[in-house]
Amino acid sequence: MYGLAQDLRFAFRQVRKTPGFTLTVVLTLALGIGATTAIFSLVEGILLRPLPFSDPDGLVLVGDNLGRNGPNTPVTAREIGTYANATSAFSSLGGYFGTNYELSGGAIPEEIDAARFTASVFPTLGVDPILGRVFTKAEEDANQPLAVISYALWTNRYHRDAQVLGNSIVLDRKPYTIIGVMPRSFEFPLVDGHLDQSQLWVPMSLTADELSDQHAGFWGYHMVGRLKNGISLPQAAQDADRVAQQVMRNFPANMSAIHIQARVRLLREYAVTDIRPLLRTLFIAVAVVLLIACVNAASLLLVRAIRQRREYAVRMALGARSGVIIRRCVFEGLLLSVVGGLLGLAFAAVAIRAALHLLPESMPRFDSISMDMGVAVFALSLALLTGALCSLAPAFAALRTNLIQSLKDGLGTSTGASSHSWLRSALVVSEIAVALVLITVSGAFLRSFQKMRTVDPGFRPDHVLVAGYQLPLKQYSTNTSVNSFNHAVVDRLSGKPGIIAVGITNILPASGAISGAAYTIEDEPVESWKLKFSMFAITYGDYFRAMEIPLIDGRYFTIDDRSDSPLVVIVSQSMARHCWPDQSAIGKHMHVGNPHKGLPWATVVGVVADTKPGSRDEPSDDQWYIPAEQPAILFGVNASDALTDPAGGYITLRSALPPEEMTQTLRSTIDQIDPLLALHIQPMNEVIANIEAPRRFNTDLITAFAAGALLLAMTGIYGVVAFSVSLRVQEIAIRMTLGARRASIARLVLLSGARLALLGCGLGVLGALAASRLVSSFLFEVSGTDPLIYMAAVAIMMGMTLLASTLPATRAASADPMQTLRST
Repeated sequence: MYGLAQDLRFAFRQVRKTPGFTLTVVLTLALGIGATTAIFSLVEGILLRPLPFSDPDGLVLVGDNLGRNGPNTPVTAREIGTYANATSAFSSLGGYFGTNYELSGGAIPEEIDAARFTASVFPTLGVDPILGRVFTKAEEDANQPLAVISYALWTNRYHRDAQVLGNSIVLDRKPYTIIGVMPRSFEFPLVDGHLDQSQLWVPMSLTADELSDQHAGFWGYHMVGRLKNGISLPQAAQDADRVAQQVMRNFPANMSAIHIQARVRLLREYAVTDIRPLLRTLFIAVAVVLLIACVNAASLLLVRAIRQRREYAVRMALGARSGVIIRRCVFEGLLLSVVGGLLGLAFAAVAIRAALHLLPESMPRFDSISMDMGVAVFALSLALLTGALCSLAPAFAALRTNLIQSLKDGLGTSTGASSHSWLRSALVVSEIAVALVLITVSGAFLRSFQKMRTVDPGFRPDHVLVAGYQLPLKQYSTNTSVNSFNHAVVDRLSGKPGIIAVGITNILPASGAISGAAYTIEDEPVESWKLKFSMFAITYGDYFRAMEIPLIDGRYFTIDDRSDSPLVVIVSQSMARHCWPDQSAIGKHMHVGNPHKGLPWATVVGVVADTKPGSRDEPSDDQWYIPAEQPAILFGVNASDALTDPAGGYITLRSALPPEEMTQTLRSTIDQIDPLLALHIQPMNEVIANIEAPRRFNTDLITAFAAGALLLAMTGIYGVVAFSVSLRVQEIAIRMTLGARRASIARLVLLSGARLALLGCGLGVLGALAASRLVSSFLFEVSGTDPLIYMAAVAIMMGMTLLASTLPATRAASADPMQTLRST
């Protein structure tokens, strides 16, 4: 124990003796450990930490797969009760439906995200409220207006008032009674692309319309269940599929052509499926940065060990054992790494706090990302491991010291140090190689992002302002009342100065929202009809001109396309090509649903350009549009004027002025029509920026890692080249005395750095080729082996190497040879 204390005191003395060296090593390790810890906090919070539910491994999602090649979809309203009562593999099953409500009662009405739950969802998830209770099956069946609110809503609106229970909250202009407050960690449904998706939960209370034949084909609900003990996922899927066949036999006659298969998937897998590959890539990238930091620290420690070879020789000549030498080197490395680890932990805490404001909304389980004890233990463990590994090279270099030669060598000779030159060079070559891999990957990400930005989204977003809204069903319960609202909005805004065009749509492009429907085209044989989906949108006013969606053929909708006029649709260019290849789509006929639906035919009057439903790196789907005043296209000529669900959409406004300057005009105009209506107003460019934020974040983060790796590699190159020059001062002085020019001396030093860079780049190219498989799935229209990217990366690495070697080369060339020879 006394010996260990002595070794620790020795390490402290060594660290204090060289503050500049100590600061360099500590900052290098702090950068690597801090970055790794910050990324680990993302991995731990999203992938490793259990979902905030009771026994989350037993939770599953149950849904339908429409046809063998159909998309994975949720369930219908009818199926919620059927699955819950007829399956035997689940201890409990519950249905839910994501929605939003107009929340009034404050200074400005706002729209909040919410969900309708069957009473069994909360018990299935196994999470109790921190205040009050959840609603019961009896209350759900009685359609009681009750609400359980989120911790965030309780904090922001009610300031954590413990007396909030029993208060009334006005949703869609209808009062609900607050009966419970959920914990801070509770978030359900788990929906990608949204933070704090649901702010409150109300009883599902399915209506007669939702359970009617008319809505039997609406797959818009979801189910969550808990597996019984001992039931495997395949067994649960088989049980659910048995019930799906029963559901299919009870389909209305007009749905007889639809075939479904049940699908059961683990909730935890659903929550992280999309983000897992990215997090793995980021963790590998930051591990590369840590590796470079470790190599840098090892190089610096090795250089100091070589400089102290005379001291080691003296100690060993006086009888010091090799174990003591190794232990002291390791203690010094551990001390430096622990200090670097603590500083890195502080860096990581700052980075995590900043990241919470920069992370894209598509990052799931956002609230689970934090700096907790597990992350701190990881950082300190990483620091200890790093310190031990960084100490190995200097420790064994000290053991290999030639006592006699080291005692004979002077400060200016390099005999004793030359035996370790291969190790120093190998460390620098490895730094260059791994840095080149990150630079190449970063170049591919940057090129991919640039490619995406050049893609035409199918409309012009500049000078467009959009406002999302949802009309309360109580005030707007018929198509007639909704059309009156639409008419008032378009008419009043169209007359405002600076406004070029105004339209309304239920689905906004580039927002990530999707509304799909099956369809049938005329002359398609009934026996060969296959279920196929395409996106559809309902429009009103001058929507296509407001968004500047190009017209390819035919015409746009006009004011003459009313409920009493022939039914018309507009299709996208891709849909026209797929449905009517090698012929014009104008004048063709189609209707919603399968051939047995008996819905009226609508005539195609226009073909417009494809628009991107989400990010520009996503494929464009077939799309078709219908005028808002022709609901018969969707529901038939005998459809009721009454609505069963709230109407909502987006007001789209193109102006000659910047969209920010039209915000007040838009809000004041809507206040004249409905002063209580909540609006979510934003420029269309902001909508696009939000949907593209994940790719931008990935690119920025990888680029930051590459920049850090390049900086560390340059530091390492400079250190090794400078040290090599210091060992060769006598040789350089003799060369200059014998007539060597200063330019040739500088060239000699630069070439030594260039040789290391060439070898490192060669190895780095091989590493980049191996890494290309890992990152190829994140790239858009760019190959992971693009030769231009590789050449640019090599050019950058060579340029930075020469830049790092310039200062040592300049010092070597400007030295006074006579003064150098006299001092050695």
